[in-house]
Amino acid sequence: MNRLSQLLNIKHPIIQAGMVWCSGWELAAASSKAGILGTIGAGSMYPEVLRSHISKCKAARETNFAVNLPLLYPQIEEHIKTILEQEVPVVITSAGNPRKWTSELKSKGVIVGHVVSSKKFALKAQDAGVDFIVAEGFEAGGHNGREETTTMCLIPEVADAIEIPLAAAGGIADARSMIAAMVLGADGVQIGSRFVASKESSAHDNFKSSVVQANEGQTELTLKELTPVRLLEGGFLYAVREAYANDASAETLKELLGRGRAKKGMFEGDLEEGELEIGQVSSRIDKIMSVEDIVKEIISDYQRMNPQGLGARFQLA
Repeated sequence: MNRLSQLLNIKHPIIQAGMVWCSGWELAAASSKAGILGTIGAGSMYPEVLRSHISKCKAARETNFAVNLPLLYPQIEEHIKTILEQEVPVVITSAGNPRKWTSELKSKGVIVGHVVSSKKFALKAQDAGVDFIVAEGFEAGGHNGREETTTMCLIPEVADAIEIPLAAAGGIADARSMIAAMVLGADGVQIGSRFVASKESSAHDNFKSSVVQANEGQTELTLKELTPVRLLEGGFLYAVREAYANDASAETLKELLGRGRAKKGMFEGDLEEGELEIGQVSSRIDKIMSVEDIVKEIISDYQRMNPQGLGARFQLA
């Protein structure tokens, strides 16, 4: 049996990524019903909003679900309290040191994963006691690692170094990329960008449309002086490029970024002033589909390619 599926109590070893402004309860519940791990993205939610999304997801989902929790979130203690009170079964932490909260979450029966961008941080997360690792390569959308290590290089590095289950992320949107990640040593995958362009995503229709219209080379990892983030071309990215051309300082870039640009772009659909966070794989996404159909297509293609002969790790259940 696939050990990631077994750990997470899901049918298929696929995690729907918890993306800010795109991963509300509707997406998480639909993913759960499709047999994968649905994830609520808590990083864009006030504590009372997260509580509401968890309650709705619990009522609608069919198997396990998760909350993605950026550890640098300013009201993290309130989020932790909500997660424990609502008995969330799985938490995937990111953007910070997992040691502070992992033991408390696990003591209450929560399965804990952590997102990393390097072997060094994967080992630190394993030492902190997390149950599984999500290793995310340079291709991924949104906030990214400073190492700029591609998924092709990162996954075997991490797989050879850790003993706990590993999900690969970054540039994965279909069965081919899922099988490739598992050949490299992953037990399963985390998929983000493909689910942005789903009917159940909480992303604005303008943003979804821009994703399916994206061409090769239209994303860029930028703002490394602040926090590296991969953005789709639009008014804000053009402004960032102009700032760099004028030798902008980190302080000037911070002023340009301001506050609320991610919400403005992805949730409110302002393609000129907002941040449009998406992965390189957006150039291969050409239509908006339901979560059910996305998962069915991936699993059907996976089974047609028949990698099960490679061993138990490749079994879907």
